[in-house]
Amino acid sequence: MAVKFPTDEWIKAFRDELNSSEAYAKSAKDWEGDFIFVIEGDKTYPETSYFFVGLLHGKCTDAAMVSSADERPAQYILSGPYSTWRKVMEGTQDPIQAMMTRKLKLKGNLMKVMRYPKAAKDMVDSVQRVESEFPA
Repeated sequence: MAVKFPTDEWIKAFRDELNSSEAYAKSAKDWEGDFIFVIEGDKTYPETSYFFVGLLHGKCTDAAMVSSADERPAQYILSGPYSTWRKVMEGTQDPIQAMMTRKLKLKGNLMKVMRYPKAAKDMVDSVQRVESEFPA
């Protein structure tokens, strides 16, 4: 059953996919650092949405829709327009390339993130397993 994006139900479905991924558990076993994902409104979807994702040693410890980027402390904030997030989720945009071309903007230690490309890929694979329903 498809889950509407971006919603609290969607981010919890993502958490469940991430926690069931043996590949992510292995590739992120040494990772420590929470994220806020900022889905900026654009012409396709005008509202801005915020997700908190708690990540520790290959597990998603918490996932929730939040009201702002500073509602919960996080080491990283990854932001970009809705259309870019959708392309990442549909597999037509590589997230690392999106960061390097500033389609997605990262606040936090980029060098640390770049040491975990397999974890990033495994995380995106989990995103893509969530059957998502996108606003028009």
